[in-house]
Formats: sequence, structure tokens, C-alpha cells
Amino acid sequence: MSVTILVSTKQKKGEMMRRLYLIVFSLFAFANSYAAGASCVGRFVNPLTDICWPCLFPMTLGAAPVVPNAEGVPDTINPATPVAVCPAPAPEFVRVGLTIGYWEPFALTDITRIPYCMVNMGTQMSMGVNQQAIGGKTSENSGAMQDGSFYWVHWYKYPVIYWLQIIEGLMCQQVGGFDLAWISELDPTYNDDMLSFILNPEAILFGNPVTQLACVADAIKTSTNFALPIDVLFWCAGSQGSMYPLDGYVQHTYSNVSNAILVDEKMNFKLHREGVILESRGEYPAICYEWPEPILPKSRYRYQFTNVVPESYICHPYGTTSVLSEAGKDNPVTGVNFGILNWRKRNCVFG
Repeated sequence: MSVTILVSTKQKKGEMMRRLYLIVFSLFAFANSYAAGASCVGRFVNPLTDICWPCLFPMTLGAAPVVPNAEGVPDTINPATPVAVCPAPAPEFVRVGLTIGYWEPFALTDITRIPYCMVNMGTQMSMGVNQQAIGGKTSENSGAMQDGSFYWVHWYKYPVIYWLQIIEGLMCQQVGGFDLAWISELDPTYNDDMLSFILNPEAILFGNPVTQLACVADAIKTSTNFALPIDVLFWCAGSQGSMYPLDGYVQHTYSNVSNAILVDEKMNFKLHREGVILESRGEYPAICYEWPEPILPKSRYRYQFTNVVPESYICHPYGTTSVLSEAGKDNPVTGVNFGILNWRKRNCVFG
């Protein structure tokens, strides 16, 4: 009897040790997989190979197309007259030129769940803060949106047309150097719905089923890659959802790729509202100037991914569904780290 009890006790101890080893191994595996998924992944954008250069087109002279877009991506309305006379500094006083239109790559954005992860620069900034990824399926806004997500955004000035001297006229391009124009971690209105209400008080008008139902028309129109969004429905983000509030929260999580596109569009709207981004459209004489536009003209913007999987072959109008193009862009290796290049329609007087 004593031998039987001794053998049984040894068997139980052996079984307990095997279970303990299994638990410890599982914890290490979970920790390693979490660390991999929460890492900052990205690389510096190569302006020659990572940019969809055919997206510059169509190029127009007045209302007449000069160079079409090979992919068939639609264009906006252009000025009717091909020649304009604009004011100029002394001693010329006037400037005569051609009214041209083209699509200009002008801003890069990082969309990530890791604070200070500069995806398009391929580096992690150490700012003395907790670098743990946040977001997931819940919001950090007091648990108010249990099915939402939160993303950090960094907005870069990216005047690549000026660098490469593709167009000579300074009035028809963004000038300057590569610059970090805005960083969400330093903006107190970015991660608080109530503070963001200061910038977008009209959001209270669009938080009801009636106005949101109108977004169905915008979503249907942008369900392919060959249709522009409806500008009058400015509170709608096409197939991505709702523009409001203008912060880093996404109310309903569909996919990380779709959410990244939505946050990018919301931040463009936010910077328009703050007067950081200026508009250049309209008939003569408005085409001679740039001016603040507090409402985002969605149809005048396109996007393409630059990180971690670049789209060097195509660009999409704002609001376009991501179902047809998001394959391979979201995976456990790269984590929720995205880089987007924003294109805007530039109408100007050249000469």
C-alpha cells in the first residue's frame, strides 16, 4: 500500500510540473507575440519607387485635358478659361499665365497605435513616455465606445514636386523642405471628444440617424475606385463612415486599413479647420490665390499607401472603399502601422 501511494504521489508531482512548464511556456509565447504585434514598423519613403507618379494626372489647361489619367481615376471641375491675369508685386503689378490643373503629392501621414512611432521615417522617437500600443477594440475615452479604436497620427509636409523640380512655377507647387507639421501626441484636442468639440461644434447636428442615413448615398457612390465623393455631404467619409468627431477615435471598427484611411481623412479635415491647409480652386480671379477652407473639399483629395506595403501603382479618391485594395496591408508582422501619401488637386496660374 505504501509503495502504491508513493508512486501515485510522484505521478501527480510530475503531472503538475508538466502543467507548470506548459503555463510558463504559454506566457512567454504570448509575451513575445504581443511584443512583435506592438512594435513600431516602417521605413523611409523612397520618392522614386514608392510614389504613384501616374497619379499626377490628369493634367489640364483650362478645362481641356492635356494628359489623361491612365487608370481612369476621375478629375474635378477645372476653370473654363485657359488664360488668367493675376495681381503681382511691384514693379510688374500684373502676372499673365496659363490656368493649369494637376494632382500634387503634398503630405505624408503616419497612422499607428504606438505613440511617437514615425512610420514613414522608419524610426521610433523616445519621448520618455510609455510606448505601449493602445487602441484595440476599445476606446481609451472612459470606455464610451466599446467597439471603437484609437490611432495616433503624424502629419508631414512633403513637397516632393519642388524637390525634383518637376514643375518650375513656384505659384503652382508646395515649396520648402520635409517637415513634421503636426503631431497628435502634443495636441490636447486629439484624444478628447469634448475638447475637439471646440473645433467642430457643428458635429452635434450630425450625430443622429437622419443625417447619418444621408451618408448611404456617399458610401454607395464611393464603392468603386472610379467615383468622387459627394462634397455637400461633408460630414460623411464615404465608405469609411463619419468624419466627426475630428480626433483620433473611430466609433466602429471595421478593419485597421479602413480605419487608417478614415483617420487620415479626419486629420485633413481638422487641419483645414485650423487653417493649416489652404485651398486653390475656382474660376478667375479666385484661382490667383490660396485661401482657408474650413470644410474639407473631399473630391479634391486622393490617397495611396506608402507603408508598410506601398501602393506605387494606384491612388484612390477620398472615401473609396478599401475592400478591393486592403489585402496584405494588415498582418501580424507589421502590426497596426500605416503610412499614407495625400494628393490634392492644384489649380493655379502658371507663368
